Amino acid sequence: MSDRLTFTLHELIAELDAYADGVLRAGYGVSFNHFQFLAVLADTEPTDMTTLARCLGVTKAAVSKRVPGLVDAGWIEAESPVGAGRSVLLSLTPKGAALVRDAGGVLEREFAAMLAHPALADDPIDAPRLNAQLVALTALIPQKAAPAAALTKEFSA
Repeated sequence: MSDRLTFTLHELIAELDAYADGVLRAGYGVSFNHFQFLAVLADTEPTDMTTLARCLGVTKAAVSKRVPGLVDAGWIEAESPVGAGRSVLLSLTPKGAALVRDAGGVLEREFAAMLAHPALADDPIDAPRLNAQLVALTALIPQKAAPAAALTKEFSA
């Protein structure tokens, strides 16, 4: 463990992702990566591959490579609306929606239990406040990204 915030946050995310992956594989036979794809789709459906790729932070090619397998497995539907050119709209099937709902609930309960663990009793974590702070920080980062990019260009010139 590091005493540097940047490394600690990275370590925390890696541990949370690994824990979620174990819970999802054991309980639902899917990886966290698979679940995350479906959960983000649930928040944006119906959506096209470009929008989903942006929301997932991956390329459109990465999304389109994954879609056929998820369609074949019955997790998502891909529809080409009439007059939409090559655009494909993605949405969850009832099976996919049930996974996101059920597994998402399990993960929420698991993570909430971690935050209330007796080992943290001396310095309790206020889960709603922590979530609000993380949401605010997540919204702030894109605002800071543009000035940071301009600053980087200034120093490299």
